[in-house]
Amino acid sequence: MFALKCLSLLNTKNHPPLTVIVAVSENQVIGKDNDLIWDLSIDLKRFKTLTSGHHMIMGRKTFESFPKPLPNRTHIVITRQKNYRVPEGVVVVNSIEKAIEAVVNDEQPYIIGGGEIYKQALPYASIIELTRVHENFDGDTYFPEIDLNQWEEIKRERISKDEKHACDFSFITYKRQTNIN
Repeated sequence: MFALKCLSLLNTKNHPPLTVIVAVSENQVIGKDNDLIWDLSIDLKRFKTLTSGHHMIMGRKTFESFPKPLPNRTHIVITRQKNYRVPEGVVVVNSIEKAIEAVVNDEQPYIIGGGEIYKQALPYASIIELTRVHENFDGDTYFPEIDLNQWEEIKRERISKDEKHACDFSFITYKRQTNIN
């Protein structure tokens, strides 16, 4: 039933292409104690450039990890909490489907986490903007494994460890394959 629901939403004409954006270690860790584990300034700049001017769908814990809403973006927060209080301009919904409905007028909305939201959103996504951190980390939040039979790598840029970055990492763009056999 869930798969049929996803397929019908994916095929909806009014549905914008959803992009998952994530930084993930080799062992699929994305965070610990509701925070990022690594400090990669170029990755944060890339996140800002890509998401600026767009809607960002996120879970409550991800939203609460920001000191305040990020400028020049519309925040869509998914939570099961009733009467969840947010600053003006932040939209609260109770499901991934409602979040997708809320971004219908954005040509490039982003899914920014956390772990559970990524799991729920991945079936709806058309693109994954993945920063692969080339080390293993201890963490408590994980990105789901992606089925490479369903995703095609269309771009990769490797950045080596240097004085600004404590580890090697790569920017990888995946596009969902439309002709899956």
